[in-house]
Amino acid sequence: MDSNTQPTQKSSTFEHFSDLPLSEQTAKAVRALNFEKLTPIQAQILPHTLANQDAIGQAQTGTGKTATFLITIIESLLKRPFADDEQRFLGEPRALILAPTRELAQQIFADCRELTRFGNLYNLCITGGADFDKQAKQLERRPLDILIGTPGRIIDWVNKGVLFLDRVEVFVLDEADRMLDMGFIPDIKRIVRHMPANTHRQSLLFSATFNTDVMNLAYRWLHNPTFVEIAPESKTNKAIEQRFYLLTEREKMAALREILSGDEVKKTIVFANRKDQVKRLYDNLRRQFEVTMLSGDVAQQKRERYLQRFKDGEVNILVATDVAGRGIHVDDVTHVVNFTLPEIPDDYVHRIGRTGRAGHTGVSISFVSENDAFNLPALEKHIDMKFKLSQFDFAKSESIAEQSSNQTDQSDFNENSASD
Repeated sequence: MDSNTQPTQKSSTFEHFSDLPLSEQTAKAVRALNFEKLTPIQAQILPHTLANQDAIGQAQTGTGKTATFLITIIESLLKRPFADDEQRFLGEPRALILAPTRELAQQIFADCRELTRFGNLYNLCITGGADFDKQAKQLERRPLDILIGTPGRIIDWVNKGVLFLDRVEVFVLDEADRMLDMGFIPDIKRIVRHMPANTHRQSLLFSATFNTDVMNLAYRWLHNPTFVEIAPESKTNKAIEQRFYLLTEREKMAALREILSGDEVKKTIVFANRKDQVKRLYDNLRRQFEVTMLSGDVAQQKRERYLQRFKDGEVNILVATDVAGRGIHVDDVTHVVNFTLPEIPDDYVHRIGRTGRAGHTGVSISFVSENDAFNLPALEKHIDMKFKLSQFDFAKSESIAEQSSNQTDQSDFNENSASD
């Protein structure tokens, strides 16, 4: 960290949203959403960002950071309205929010629509996998205020000469660590080159974790930023009960079916590491359960439709790769099952964080086989916890061998395949 920028420690005078100097239309939206008490990151960052300062926020998912940067943007744009005689052009957003995945971008867009519902700001979400013609019509509809998107599709439209970033007043980079992991930094650098200098825009960067690479990017793209670090009491939510079961690969499917049949299991996300594993799980489970799936192989429009069915309760089981681990906010998920343990420890934190949200408790169940065990030490070190491994108690009288013989051969799950 730069020696001139230390984590902000001073206590905020703001404790509730009603304490913030918000415009009436934003305050009305906040009340409609039943936002009352500020989260720690909101209380510490908003005094700075509402005063037009740049900021870096280190916080886990589910801490309220999305509302933090959206309120900052909305208030900034409302305070500087265009004059009647000031010319505006199509394809020139006043604010740009970059997210690493389509799902996260869509979730931010949904939150943005809620927070701007009583105003006249034009918001748009542009991600890969969506129809170019439809996006072109949306860009041509009226002057654009807030643009949310994934880096690849944003730079596509810039290169086509349809999107112009020279009027961006507020720039937000969400989940910077994930952007780095997914190889998006070259695209983001190209995007930043099309924007005004960091002295002529407000910039906000959020990341769950920070390393030298992330900090170098932050200080390149931000101007004299305030740094706010919200250290969680533990890296995993204490409202989530974490269970680890020792199983052979052959036993996993039978155990999963038994878990999903339990009365206490209301809405579940089942995670696997690869797209081919997700497809096999989906094909297998759909014979007995209402289930849908999300992975990189599913077209964007279908992904949105499948996710909505899960949110609406039409299906109560979602099978997914880590593409769904971040950015999916469904408050009534009761269980998360890690059919395979993630290879990146932080992905475990994000996976199980899909349950135990909004004041609810949740249960995380992880299967540990001979193929998963080598991921355990790094995972235990990452969340500073020693796991208690238990044998799975198969209550059904049918033998595991008989159950397994009726399922897809579990050896298929061990084949080498490209990650999602």
